[in-house]
Amino acid sequence: MASLTYELTGAGLAVGSAAALTGIGLVVTHRATGVLNLAHGAVAMICGYVLRQLVVVWGWPLPAGALVTLLVVAPGIGLVLDRLVFRPLARREANPAQTLVASIGVFVLLVGAAVVLWGPGARDDAPVLLGDDPWAQLATVLALACLVGAVTRWTRFGRKLRAVVDNRPLAVLSGIDADRVAAAGWVFGAFTAGLTGVLLAPYVRLDPYGMPLLVMEVIAVAVIARMRSLPVAVAAALAIGVTQAQLTRLHPEGWAGPLLQAVGANLFVVALLVAALVLPGIGGKGRDALPPPARSGRVPGSVWPVVVILFLLPLGFAGSDLHTAVQVPALSVILLSLVVVAGRGGQIALGQAAYAGLGALFTALLTARGVPGLAALGLAVPLVAAAGLLTGGPAIRRHGLALALVTLATGVAVSRFVLTQPYATADLSLGRPAGFADDRAFYALELVVLAGCLALVAALRRGRTGRGLAALRDHEPGAEAAGVPVPRLKLLAFVLGAALAALGGGLLGMGGRAFDPEAYDPVRGLLWFAAVLVLGADSLLTPLVAAALLTTLDAGPHAGVAALVLGLLAAFTARVPPLTELLPGGGAGGTAAAARGGGGPTDGPLVRHTERPGRTGVTRRRPPAPAAAPAPRLRARELTLVHPGGVTALDRVSLALSPGRVTALVGPNGAGKSTLFDCLAGTLRPHHGRITLDGADITSRSAHARTRLGIARTFQRLAVFPTLTVEENVRVGEERGHVPRDPAAVERSLRLLGLAGPVRHARAADLPTGTLRRVELARALAGRPHTLLLDEPAAGLDAAETAALARVLTALAADGLTVLVVEHDPDLVAGIAHTVHTMEGGRIVS
Repeated sequence: MASLTYELTGAGLAVGSAAALTGIGLVVTHRATGVLNLAHGAVAMICGYVLRQLVVVWGWPLPAGALVTLLVVAPGIGLVLDRLVFRPLARREANPAQTLVASIGVFVLLVGAAVVLWGPGARDDAPVLLGDDPWAQLATVLALACLVGAVTRWTRFGRKLRAVVDNRPLAVLSGIDADRVAAAGWVFGAFTAGLTGVLLAPYVRLDPYGMPLLVMEVIAVAVIARMRSLPVAVAAALAIGVTQAQLTRLHPEGWAGPLLQAVGANLFVVALLVAALVLPGIGGKGRDALPPPARSGRVPGSVWPVVVILFLLPLGFAGSDLHTAVQVPALSVILLSLVVVAGRGGQIALGQAAYAGLGALFTALLTARGVPGLAALGLAVPLVAAAGLLTGGPAIRRHGLALALVTLATGVAVSRFVLTQPYATADLSLGRPAGFADDRAFYALELVVLAGCLALVAALRRGRTGRGLAALRDHEPGAEAAGVPVPRLKLLAFVLGAALAALGGGLLGMGGRAFDPEAYDPVRGLLWFAAVLVLGADSLLTPLVAAALLTTLDAGPHAGVAALVLGLLAAFTARVPPLTELLPGGGAGGTAAAARGGGGPTDGPLVRHTERPGRTGVTRRRPPAPAAAPAPRLRARELTLVHPGGVTALDRVSLALSPGRVTALVGPNGAGKSTLFDCLAGTLRPHHGRITLDGADITSRSAHARTRLGIARTFQRLAVFPTLTVEENVRVGEERGHVPRDPAAVERSLRLLGLAGPVRHARAADLPTGTLRRVELARALAGRPHTLLLDEPAAGLDAAETAALARVLTALAADGLTVLVVEHDPDLVAGIAHTVHTMEGGRIVS
């Protein structure tokens, strides 16, 4: 028994050491560049192939091949990635979602390149670099971790690295070459990836799909370390590796036995899922969502007849064998699920292959029990939708990178624990429905289903739900402030996406007359995601074109071409616009003339101003207060909020806001004004204290719930929805506000803010700052709130626009509206405020 324990511990240390190398590389790369490098495993796979090519195929000595692979090839890949892919993104100040998409593109590109160069098959003759002694591998990892720690803590480069991590713009102003630091991070990260690849290659399948996915699973250790701590990453990797090895001695019995064994053998997947769901510090809210499309996703009407003809061609001109053609409509339905989740909802979803695989699996299981084919498919879709509800519920509470990791872990978990397990898929077959066994008949059935799905998703663009989803995608905090129930719409997108993926997955399995788990591999899910992002995630044309490209390119003599092409485009996503945006006539929803001042006299000034003039033209005479001040409706009592790190933002702050009065908050930056404002609006929740509305405690109410209660807000940084027109922006506020279903409120708000002319039909993305400030205020007023919270409403306005704003706010207060203004413009404050509170150090001092 002791011998077995020792042997299993050694095996676990070997696996843990490789995972620790991955963790070290990911942490260093993230600290130097801010990028979560999902391509790490693909770099490891390429280096494993290169060493094999040098030593096994070309006959090089192992030491020489290892030196070239680890000191030339791997760092060279890191430098290429830095200079060609990620440095341009950093200079464009791309958000984390865009860099994540680029890393997915690099992953897909390298996988495609490996398939083209070495073929899709596995290799079992990779050379062994350090032998079978796990202690040698452990010593190598620990030495490398100590070296990195010493360099970071005690060298000049380490000080520069810490400065860049803490504050990159300030480090640059201090004379630090941040690009050089980032390049060093990429070189080291690629080196650790290469070392991981050459160490793992002899013991796992060296193939273009298996190794990258295996390395991607151990991202868990970097997430556990919160992308910061090397000791935590190494300790977590070794602990999980040893535990996973020890669990192999367990042989549970009963119906759950095989599943428990699968879980024990894939502990890194479980760790990734738990870490992404539970641990803080990965991703943010809104900041790292997919950016909204630059142009409208609507397809020109002249394109659809051409598309219909092309999809009907196989019925008229192909022979009786449509084996390749039948894959296109089914794959189109799967990719349409990504249009819903990523294009409409703006969420990074990397696990759609899992839902497609479950759709095919449930269809096969039901048909095996005698359920007719179409009925089985029809039952499988709601079953997978329910699975989407169960997995999407916890996932939607995460944002950006954390959401991407959760969906990736979900996809890998479903593949590892269900789709590839004999207990779930043994002896399964999947035939076609009765009456549709012929390729032509089945292809026609697929076209009908595809047309229905396209119509469903097109309907999702229109009406209240469509505007709510667009608002969620364009600016999540702004959507919450407008009253959009963000969690509910996110869940709707996930559930509908899961249902569409299941439908397409079932059709794909029926088309091939078999259940093939490899068709729903998580790596394929990454390829599908890259394809949709490259072509335009918000276009209904995208799934059709992407499915045709993926099917036809991979059906040729050279496998991997589709991944190579689409990965290249995705890697350069910052430079290459989505291809559907290049279609003629697919532009924005409004006219450029209207957007740039071609409206009538009610449009107001449409000139962009980036600096505030010294004088605003607002009189300094304080407005008269109401004869008898009414009782406050909104109260804050003893609010306290402490930021992580111990910084006190609010220290027992109390505030009362009364109807018919304008209350202003002034004070220096960092005084706590915006924090208090966000607590009142529901964006932040204080650690102590209460917020009441008409005596009722609303401290725990969400931002969108407070909007429904009549508390509207604007943002210091503009929170408009760029893909919607001015009128649609305002209508979102009316539909989700305090008094919904009042169409006249939209017109009143547009007229009040000077937006009732042709500019109402212009897309917000085309408008200048001054106009957008009015759009945001009009949206807030359209819901007929009783309390209006304005965070620096005059930012970016010129003198005339500020004077007009002052008149509007004074009139609103005179009509009984409760107004709170956070503002740095003393003239505006003096001209409109009945009460002025000064904040300093998290307290109201006057």
